[in-house]
This record gives sequence, structure tokens and C-alpha cells, in this order.
Amino acid sequence: MSLATALRTGDLTQLPGKRDEDWRWTDLRGLLRTLPPAAPALDVSGLAPGVFAGLADETLVLASGQETVSLDLAAGAERAVALRVVSRDGALAGSVRIRVGAGAKLRLFETYEGDDSAYVTHAAISLVLDAGAMVERVVLAADGANGVTVSEADVTLAAGSEFGQTVLTSGARRQRLETRFAHPGASVTVRADGAYLLADKRHADLTTVADHLGAEGVTSQLTKGVVRDQARGVFQGRIIVEEGADQTDARMGHHALILSDQAEVDARPELLIFADDVQCAHGNTVGALDEEALFYMRQRGLPEADARSLLIEAFVGEVVDRIWNEAARDVARDWIAARLRGGR
Repeated sequence: MSLATALRTGDLTQLPGKRDEDWRWTDLRGLLRTLPPAAPALDVSGLAPGVFAGLADETLVLASGQETVSLDLAAGAERAVALRVVSRDGALAGSVRIRVGAGAKLRLFETYEGDDSAYVTHAAISLVLDAGAMVERVVLAADGANGVTVSEADVTLAAGSEFGQTVLTSGARRQRLETRFAHPGASVTVRADGAYLLADKRHADLTTVADHLGAEGVTSQLTKGVVRDQARGVFQGRIIVEEGADQTDARMGHHALILSDQAEVDARPELLIFADDVQCAHGNTVGALDEEALFYMRQRGLPEADARSLLIEAFVGEVVDRIWNEAARDVARDWIAARLRGGR
């Protein structure tokens, strides 16, 4: 069952729902009683510059009328690419195929940009890294409050490759940003980080699956969340260490702040280990702001709202600090600061 199948066939029974274990907190079947028609074709030439415009060598746009995007990066090449997923009134089912040649380096700056309409978007993304390739994927998801977005990325790695990911989101009516890694071991390093900043009735689901298929692989994951009002944050992280994937080093942490009585966080970190001689750990905490730290800052003359924003920014900032590219790090910091000031 999938949103992509439902959009293609119009069959609502194909929508994942709360009876599907991996979708029980992001129920699309109970939410969507009808599916909208395809969105009108979008004239992408009229789009305003994206937040990563100054950092990218080229821009790819996935939008209605432009539902298929592909990129082949030659062996040894180096490129910075902005990928913009643009949602407007109606349905969009799109696909992105990216291949990064041996020894090539790709900085992928990905944005989700929705208006205030009740759109439904599904983006299927395939990322294939050849031997020795390096990719950093930075995702900023600014969907509309009435939108429904599901992004499903499949990342296939090869020996000696390296992949870093940071997903930052302010949520939507329903939103799921999922990444699945086929991890070959073989000295491959994966960093899979994320943060959600949710207010009002927004919902965000950050789901990752890292499947370690061979020995001597590394996965490091840090996700942080902040929810207020009636928002709901979902974190699902699964690391699988298959038989024979010895000497795997896999670590996962999820930490969230709940800033109101009606906000909710659902978290499920999982380690499934079928090999020996591994180093694997996971941690999960959900709590409130440190009242002692808040009191300390207010005693030094900071207004309460400013003190809270600084504490939250510092809390989430640990995720941003792990972004490799300095310029992208600065864009991410500005994006978070804008949302803490009340922007979408």
C-alpha cells in the first residue's frame, strides 16, 4: 500500500493507515476521504529563487507538468544541485533519479515548497552512489498547513562511499519524510540527521531505515524535535544489522521537547541485530525546556520569549552543526531562526 499507488489508481484502499505498523502514527487512509485531481501544470520559470539559489550550480524542479527529474554525475565530477519539490492545488506524483559516479561529489540541496491549498504530493527519490562517491543531502521542508506530502528516498551505497543527510521540517497537515539506506558495510559511513519544529496542528514524521548488509559499516543518527500547540511529531528509526555484517558501528539518538499540554511526540527507535562483534546503541528522551536554564537567562535580563527561543535554537543547533558544508549550515540556521520567530 502506498500514496503513490493511490494517486495513480484513485483507489483509496491503497492508502497506508493506522493498521499498517510503520504508518500507525501517520494515518493517510483515515485522513483522505477523496483524492484531488492532478494539479495544473506549473510554469516553473515564474518561481522565485529558492533558499539555496546562491549555493547551487544548477536547479532541478519537480512539479506538476514536470513529474520526472534525473541527474547523472560523471565519475570524479563535483557539483552542487538544488532540487525543488513544488506543490500547488491538486495532486502531484513525481520521481527523482540521481546517480553519482565513482569518486564524484554531490551536494544536494532539497526543498519542499507548498502553498496554502489542500494539495497531495508524493515524491519517490532514488539515489545511487558508486564506489568512493560522496553525497551530502540537506533538506528543508516548508509545506503548507493544509498540504499532505510523502517523500520516500531510497539510497544505495557502494564500497568506500560516504553519505550525509540533514532533514529539517516545519510539518504539514500530514507529512512523512522517509529515507531507506542499503548499506554495504565496506567502510561506508552514513550520517542521517533531522529536526522538526512544529506548531499549530502540524504533523511531521521522520522515518529512516538503515539496512547493514556487510561488515565494517558506520551509521550515525541524531534527530531532535520541538512541538507546541496541538502539533504532533513522529520519529521512527530502524537500524538492521544483517547476519555477517560484523564490526558494524551504528548509533542513533532522538530527543524532543514538548512545549504544550496538547502537543504529542511518538518515537520508535529500533535496533535489529543478527550479527556478532558489533557496537550499536540508541537513545530516546522526551521532556520540557530546562526551567533552571530559563530562570538563569531571565535573571540576566532576557525576556522570557527570547530566552525560550535561544534555548530551543541551541537544542536544535546540535543537528545543524553536523552539516558538513559551511554555507548550507548557515542557510539551515537562518531557516530555523525564522521558524522560531513564527515564520512557516
